Amino acid sequence: MPFRMITFAQFLTLAAALLASSLLWALGAPLPFLFGSLGTCLIGSVLGFPTQGMPLISTVSRTVLGVAIGASITTGVLAQLGALAPTLLLVPIYVAVIAFTGMHYFHHVMGYDKTTAYYAAMPGALQDMVVFGDEAGGNTRALSLIHATRLLLMVSIAPVLMTVIFNTPLDNPLGPPTKDLPFYHVFWVLFIGIAGWKLAAKVNIFGASVTGPLLLAIPLSLMGLLTERPSQEVINIAQFFIGIGIGVYYRGITPAEIRRDILAASGFVIILLIISTIITFIASSISNLPVIELFLAFWPAGQAEIAVLSLAAGANVGIIVLHHLIRVVIVILGAPTVAKLLKKQTS
Repeated sequence: MPFRMITFAQFLTLAAALLASSLLWALGAPLPFLFGSLGTCLIGSVLGFPTQGMPLISTVSRTVLGVAIGASITTGVLAQLGALAPTLLLVPIYVAVIAFTGMHYFHHVMGYDKTTAYYAAMPGALQDMVVFGDEAGGNTRALSLIHATRLLLMVSIAPVLMTVIFNTPLDNPLGPPTKDLPFYHVFWVLFIGIAGWKLAAKVNIFGASVTGPLLLAIPLSLMGLLTERPSQEVINIAQFFIGIGIGVYYRGITPAEIRRDILAASGFVIILLIISTIITFIASSISNLPVIELFLAFWPAGQAEIAVLSLAAGANVGIIVLHHLIRVVIVILGAPTVAKLLKKQTS
């Protein structure tokens, strides 16, 4: 396949996103490269500008966060598995409450068909829920917008709550500076990330771009072959392209879709806020983990975005993402099965 230069739309998207990110960085805003690129693409798409992402680079960026998560799984984290059992056992209950409440909301309140309502309610990865929903006969465009909006709002609301309610500054270094790492480290991270992604995709593992690198990085971390997570500069670049990848989902959005799908997703986010608050409160009463870690462990956003927030907060990424891995496994394995049972009952 011949090399193809970026399109003019991609160039404009990158330039505008970089300008916004640089401005937020200069102002000292939290996670400027994530929110600068995400906000630029969101606003540009809603206003009708021809925003265009770079899917391959966005996917590779997610692999970097997968490596960062895997590098955080140490023998110390594994030694705490027994102590984590109470909160880990809350995850299936948490998923079931969200699914039941969300499906009722989307179907009975917002008027979506049962298949679309079911997959819109599932707190799983955006891409997986859209694919599952499409295969089951759901409204793919509606699912894309609903899950993109859920992800966008949850990622945007979390830093506000973390700084205002939990008094947690988001200024912790995301990783060591590149200058403090061996020259080959960035290539080692990219190799682990891309190899893990490709291997996971080959055997159809859910969320391959994050889960694959994560699963490959864990044993390398435990064996001492991966001693540092990706550098701060590399993670900044990764979150920049992840933000673009989320924002461009709104390209071509119509007023009707804003009135229906975005409004529906926004209402669902309020429901998620209530459920997450209750679960975090219950978890804090049965666990000795810091409240900020429990908050992030039960915050229904993507693994890559949760990893960035956890790193910025200086929280234990390994423990937090372990809860999210269980959530995603339950959703990925359980969602299609329950959907088939519901279909049989209504047919």
